[in-house]
Formats: sequence, C-alpha cells, structure tokens
Amino acid sequence: MNSLDRLTGFYWVAQTGGYARAARAFPYPITEPGVHQQVRRLEEELGVRLFRRVAKDRMALTPHGRALYEVVAPFLTRLRSTVDALRAGSFAGTLRIGTAALLVQELLPAWLLRLQRRLPGISLVLRETRMPDLEALRLGEVDLLVDYLQPIPDDLEAREVARMWGFLVVPARHRAARRGRVEVRAFHDLPFLSFGGDPTNQLLQRRAVEALGGTVREGHAADSTASLLGLVAAGLGFSVIPALDVRGPRRPGVRAIRLRMPGAELPVHAVWVKGHAHPLVKAALEVAPGRKPGLGG
Repeated sequence: MNSLDRLTGFYWVAQTGGYARAARAFPYPITEPGVHQQVRRLEEELGVRLFRRVAKDRMALTPHGRALYEVVAPFLTRLRSTVDALRAGSFAGTLRIGTAALLVQELLPAWLLRLQRRLPGISLVLRETRMPDLEALRLGEVDLLVDYLQPIPDDLEAREVARMWGFLVVPARHRAARRGRVEVRAFHDLPFLSFGGDPTNQLLQRRAVEALGGTVREGHAADSTASLLGLVAAGLGFSVIPALDVRGPRRPGVRAIRLRMPGAELPVHAVWVKGHAHPLVKAALEVAPGRKPGLGG
C-alpha cells in the first residue's frame, strides 16, 4: 500500500458517509468521481470491499472497512492537526534535551515551564549527562544540548543562556572558614573532594587549586554538586564547584567563596545542529533565559 491519496479518499468517505460529502470535505480540490476512483483502487489493491451502500447518497463501512478505518483514522487526524500546527508555528511534540544534573535542577525548570505555557501539548525528555554528548546531538538522539561547551564545533550552533561561577566551598564550622580571606593551604587538614568522571568540573577544580597557590590531599569523589555540598557540610572535606547563582550555593554548614580568576566563569550554551533546528528547539530558544537574538545569533 503505497498511496496516501487512496487512504485519504477512504478516510473522508468514512468520515462523512458519502462520496459527494467527502469531495467537499477534502483538504485539497477533488471531484466526486476522483474520490470514487481513490476508494476503488484501494479496494482492488486490498482485494476486499470497504463500503456498502445503505441509501442513495449514504455509504457505511464493511467489517473490513471498519478494521482499516480504526488504524487509518488516528494517523490522518493527527497528520492534519500537525500540518496545521507546523504552518501556524504552534507545533507540539517531544523535545529531547541533554544536560547536566545541576542545570536540570537550577536552570531548566523555570525555562521549561515558560515553554510548556506556550505549547501546552509539548512532551519533554531530559537526559542527564556528565559531559556534553555531541554525538547524541549529531545522530538526532537529542534535539538540544544545554551545557558548558567551548569551543563550539563548526557543525553546531549555540546560544548562551546562562553563566556559572566557580566557588571554593568549605565547612562553615572549620576555624579557617571564619577568616576574612580564605586560602587553600588553610584547609590542609581536610581532604579535597573532587568530581568523579566530569572533565569540565575537574578542570575547574584543578585551575582553582593552582590559582589559590596550594596543594591538596585527594579525598572522596562524587558525581554532583549536591553530593559534594553534602560532604562539605558534614565536614568531610572542601571542594570547588560551579554555581548558577553569582552569590554561590546556599547550603547550611557550608561557606562559599567566589573565585576571582581566569576560567572561573563558565558560559552555559544551548546547542543544536547547524541548519537543522527542530521546531521545538526554536520555540525553546524564544523563551530561553539570557540573550534573545534570532536563531543562530
């Protein structure tokens, strides 16, 4: 079965109950004999009758026709509404986003709420990653990446949507945490808590330790900023973490000191494949935080 036109003719006759009415309801100009021809060719292809005449201008589905209609009707109904939505710029569907856990918690909720209010029918799938998965984006497994990514590859486009700042986080009850100026060597008695398997944040941590002029004793590792903050609050060590709030993370038992050094300010980008932006990516960018230039700006 390779003709959508034949299925369309069958669908409209079933919907309206007659060939003349089907011709008037068609989404494009067609004559009543044209509708007849579409249905007849479909019946010849399938080898079954799809309609029976119940009045001069009234057709009813046969059992074979009913079985086919139950499959075809949902598809063609959704197809028409989807085409109308695409033309009107109100397309809904599923938007798949790859992003880091910190951004899922602190950046995306308000952003996606604005998107959902604009497109109530949208579905969202979030894939949490330790580092930007460029291949998943290129292969179409996700539609949008939201993460720290520098430099931007030539086959991708990006827009800055937020910034993260690096912070030294130390146990608030540690004696050195009460000083006006805090140095890494003041915490030599504590192990340094690192990010496990996250190259971006590991690089931030290495740069910070070097800039602060100290050496550290490696201690525990964790996958998320929330986990590291919990360990710091418990007094199990100190660390360097990124935060979306320029004032730093708010966690009882933790003192956060903003790092003033090159590389401690990290841009967060929304990234998509150049020249192939999903309609929902465009809609998401229209309500994204940060700058609002045109797509690709």
